[in-house]
This record gives sequence, C-alpha cells and structure tokens, in this order.
Amino acid sequence: MTAYNPSSIRNVILAGHSGSGKTTLAEAMLFESGMIGRRGSILEKSTVSDFHAIEKEKQKSLFTSLLHLDWRGVKINLLDTPGTPDFYGEVVGSLPVADTALFVINAETGVEVATSALWDEGKRLGLPALIAVNRLDAPRSDFQRSIDMLKELAGRSVVVVQYPYSEGEDFHAIIDVLKMTMYEFPEGGGRPDKLPIPESHKAQAELLQNQLIEAIAENDETLMDLYFEQGTLDEYQMREGLQSTILQRQLFPVFCTSAINNMGSGRIMGFISNNLPSPLEASFLESDQGEPIRMDPDGSDGVYCFRTWTEEHVGQLSAMKVMSGRIHQGVDLENRRDGRSVRLGPLAVCIGSERREMTQVPAGDLCVALKLKDVAAGDTLAADGFRYRVQQPPVLEPVIRKGLNLAGEGNEDRLGIALAQIRMGDPALQVEHNQELRQVILHGMGEEHLAVVLQRLRDEHRLDVEFAPARIPWRETITRSSRAQYKHKKQSGGAGQFAEVHLLLEPLKAQMPEPGDLTVRDEEEIDLAWGGKLVFRNCIVGGVIDNRFMPAILKGVMEKMENGPMCGCPARDIRVSVFDGSMHPVDSNEAAFKTAARMAFREGFLTASPRLLEPVYEVHVQVPSLYMGDVLSDLSSRRGQILGMDSDGSIQMANAHVPLAELDTYASRLKSITQGSASLSRSFHHYAPVPSTVQEKVVSETKSMHGELA
Repeated sequence: MTAYNPSSIRNVILAGHSGSGKTTLAEAMLFESGMIGRRGSILEKSTVSDFHAIEKEKQKSLFTSLLHLDWRGVKINLLDTPGTPDFYGEVVGSLPVADTALFVINAETGVEVATSALWDEGKRLGLPALIAVNRLDAPRSDFQRSIDMLKELAGRSVVVVQYPYSEGEDFHAIIDVLKMTMYEFPEGGGRPDKLPIPESHKAQAELLQNQLIEAIAENDETLMDLYFEQGTLDEYQMREGLQSTILQRQLFPVFCTSAINNMGSGRIMGFISNNLPSPLEASFLESDQGEPIRMDPDGSDGVYCFRTWTEEHVGQLSAMKVMSGRIHQGVDLENRRDGRSVRLGPLAVCIGSERREMTQVPAGDLCVALKLKDVAAGDTLAADGFRYRVQQPPVLEPVIRKGLNLAGEGNEDRLGIALAQIRMGDPALQVEHNQELRQVILHGMGEEHLAVVLQRLRDEHRLDVEFAPARIPWRETITRSSRAQYKHKKQSGGAGQFAEVHLLLEPLKAQMPEPGDLTVRDEEEIDLAWGGKLVFRNCIVGGVIDNRFMPAILKGVMEKMENGPMCGCPARDIRVSVFDGSMHPVDSNEAAFKTAARMAFREGFLTASPRLLEPVYEVHVQVPSLYMGDVLSDLSSRRGQILGMDSDGSIQMANAHVPLAELDTYASRLKSITQGSASLSRSFHHYAPVPSTVQEKVVSETKSMHGELA
C-alpha cells in the first residue's frame, strides 16, 4: 500500500459510552469511503471493527480496533474503542496516539458516565474534539437535551454546526449552519441531496450560524476585525477559524448522524479531512521527562507501541504510531524499556482483521507490526538518534479482584506464561501471586473485564481455570498494654538452650506516654513489609541480657508478627519493650533468645485485647442523578461511610470508605442498580478494626486455613 504524506493523515479516536453507536458509525464511514462494499451489522456479527470471536459473542466492542479509509486523498485512521467502563484501559492507552477525538453521543440518553470520564482524560491530554450526536432516528431522541448536557460538560465551547430537521422515526434531513444547506437523505441513507434551508427553519439556522460565527471570531483577533467590518464571516473564513480553535480546544463542533441508517457520516469525514489537524500539527505523546514529542518525518526512526494482541497462526501483533523517520521491515530498533534490540517484521495497515502490507510507514501514521517478541503496550522502539522514551499511560486503579484456581497440577508455568501474554496487551489487568494469601489474584476494571480474561485463558490457552473468592489480607493488632515473660530451657545431653525474656507490648500511637518504671537505652522504628510499624525498645538495665542477644529477640518478635498470634495474619502497629530477663553463661545463644521472644510476644499479644483489622478502600462512584439514592443506600448496607457528594452537570459523584470484604461483588451490583450507567474507582486508604461478629468468624476461618499456630 502507498504511504501518505504526513500532512494528509488524520488520526481520529472514536470515544463514547457503550451503545452510542461508535462501531456502527465506523462501519458507515468505511462504506461511504468505498473501503468496504457492504455495511456490516452488530446484530449479524458482521462488522469490520468487532472481529474478535468474543466481541461477536457479546455483540459489543471489547478491544481497540484499528481501521483506515481514504476520503478524497486524505487517509483517516480510525481507532474504534470500547464504551464499557470495564474496558476503559483500552481507551486510555489509545487516546495519546490520536490527533483528535470524535465523541459519539446517544441522542436518547445524552452525556453518559463513560463519555464524561473519557472527556476528562482528553482534556488532561489537551486532545482536540468534535462531537457526533447519533441515533437521531431513535424514538426518544432529544437533540436539544443532548446539547444542554454537552454544554454542562464542556461549557460554551460546544457549538452546533448541524441540527436535525426532524427527530425520531421521521429523521431524514440535517441542516448544516456552516454551509447553510439542508442535506436530505434517501430512504436507506447514503448520498444526500443538497437543498435550500426551508423557510420554517431559516430563522433558527441563521441564529445558530451567527452563534457559530461569534464563537469563531472571539477566539481570533484577525477574524474578529473582519467580523466587525463585514458583519459576518464567509464559509472559507469560518473554516480557517475552526481549524485553529479546534486545535486549541476553544471550540467543539457538533454534528448529526444516524449511523445505522447511513446518514451524516460523509459530512463528518469531509470535515475531518478539511478542518482537523494532521499529526504534524497535533501530537499528544510526551516523553518520560514530560517533553512533548513532535512528529518528525526527517528524524531518526522512533515508534510507540500502544496495543498488542495475539492471533492464532500469526502470533503477536503490535499496533504502533510512528513518531519519527520512516520505518520499514527489517530495521533494527532498541526497546527503551529494557535495552533489547528489536528487528521489525512485516508491517501492515488494518481494516479490522484484514491487513494490507506496507513497505514503509511515515511519521504520524499508524500501523501494525507482525511477530514482534517481548514488546508490550507502552514500549518505545527507537534508533540511536531518537532521544525520547514515551511516558507510560496512567496506571488505572482496579475496581474488582478475583482469585484464580487452576485445575490439576503441572500447568502452573503455562498459566504464568498465559497471564504474562495477556497482561502485555492489557495494562489495566493486574496479576498478583500472593504468598501471604496463597492465591493467584486477578485485579481488573469490572466483572466483564475479568470474565473476558478468564474466557481467553480457557479458549486461547486451553487452561482449565475458574474464579474463586479473593481472600482478604487481614491484619492483627492490640488495643491495650500487656506484660509477658517466657523462659526457654532445653537440655538434651550436650550444650543446652536457655533464655528468659520479659516484654511490654503496647498499641502504637502518636505521642505515647512512657511507663514510669522503664529506662529506654535504645529504640528502633521499623516499617513493616506488610504495612504499619513496629517500635522495638531495649530497656534492659543491669546487664541481665547481653546486648548481643537483642537482634535475636527482635528477630523472634518479627517472626511472630509476620504470622500473628490470633489467626496467623500479620500483626502491625505495636511498641515492644524488652525490660527484663536472664541468661546462662554457657547455654544462652541467639536461637534460644529468638524462641523465648517469639513465645513471650505470643502470650503478651493474646492478653492485650487483640483486634482484627481489615483493609478499607476509598470508593469514588460517578452516576446519573436518577440512581444516586440507590447507590448511597447500597454503600451504607456494605458498612460504607459516606464522605461526601458532588455533581458535574447531570452526573453526580459519591465518595465513601468501604471495607474491601464488602467490595468483591460491588462492581456487578453497581452495574445492576444503575443499568450500567455508573463508573467506579477505588484505592486503598487504611486499615480499621472489624466488628466483633466479623472478627469471630474470620478468626475461625483463618485458623483453619493457616493451621495450628505456634
């Protein structure tokens, strides 16, 4: 396939909530451009974009799909992304390689949660955007309500370029106020007739055109002067102003479509080719030093891998954006992540699963490299003269976790390889091999996200796996002071063992008072590997225990804290003072003092009103106001503490502290009570005491899991 000049390339990401019609719009654009001969259907499982078997089964986008088309000599690369929050990571990873975002809005529902979240991410990147209000043929279509919600989201910068002549089942025409033309579509869609605007709509069209002209002019001094002189701007001047204001995110033009009926896609493609920035004008990749990376057609080769996946009989495929130079098969590049040399294999441009070979790919263009090994999403591959490494995408906090059980023995290595392979193409997936909990735990963005991972393990890697409840990393502590002693004495024929240790255990708090009968000779504060602190103090007077045994006493305490006395869970936030004891000139040694310290700590801990602690997470929920009452009620039923509420237009937000033990089923419950319209994020916040009823149950269960405690 012939390479395009970078100035004739447009990289556009399709973003929006699930059900807004992104994939159907992409299908219409491919058909109208002549790239495909027949429009596919999601219901018929025949769309170009959703080509993975699991996408066809679920009838929705689960992965970012790379498409391209030619519109009058301009190459438009389309990135069709999932709209379900479970697969938000797919969108976040692809946003920086686009030069513009096309947000698709469902005219029946307006701005939804995923749209709002992705808009914020685009705003963070500074990504230009235009908007297509889709599904204007739907029975409950409400264009004006969608515009009102968009203005709540993005302010006065939202400007109407098109509006529907009529909505619902009668939708068949679009009035364009930039061209002051009505596009009337034949039954079944396709190429429209260009007609004068009817008298009944002239006043509204002129009002909207005047608002568009004023919005363009107020962001450009030259055009403002022309506007004052002429009283208006012509189409050429408006187009010139739109190009700069879109690039600067000063304006967000709104278009109308019925993608399923193939109405409106051609005008959007014309606007993209004429008015949206090329990769030379807009780039939103940054180096790991925070420097913007501009596309350089004449520089040393440099590419950024933003997605990987595997296909049977093909192996790994890597979707890449060329940042500099002009790459071709066989070129050797360095992976800036690990310094390894990578030789590029065959290069191709994609239309879904179809690949067309490219001999070379210029800066600014997107392509796929076949059969690259050890290249992950987020990697930078570059020649010596390219000095950047692209900044990694933001790490997404998972909202759900599940244990993974593998049937049979001997497949652990295969499971590890399979999870590593899936993880390379899915940075939102986190894999934890938890030695403390004796469990492999998958962390993901939702029930559906992890269900897809499980299905891939079964179908692609032929592994017999199933989910199990993820265990909770409980912690133990004490709530009052306690003194304990233990004398370890062992005689077995030769040299014996003798050690006696007296300990004071106290709950660790800020500004703790000093016991009046102790003199502190030495103090050490230790940050524990499992969280929390241990303060260890030497309060020995008179030399009853030699200083050389203090490290052994500390080691004995630490060993028992790692497997806590109450139920085998790590203990934390305790101050331990060694204040008395005895030793034998021959039989005392480090092993004896370690044993004595461990047993003294155990006895003291169990008499100091021990308490089980549980991890508490800060939960952030975004939801339409209609469902906020149900969300708050459900959070309270999960022992949640509501911290506050806020709103952003029609979207409301709730913050709460919720125990991890109550969150395992929360993502699916939230999806159920909000009909899939909510988004969720969570992050660890602190450990807190559990209710006594919970403690009794957990102690019994964890004792059986850990076995008898010494």
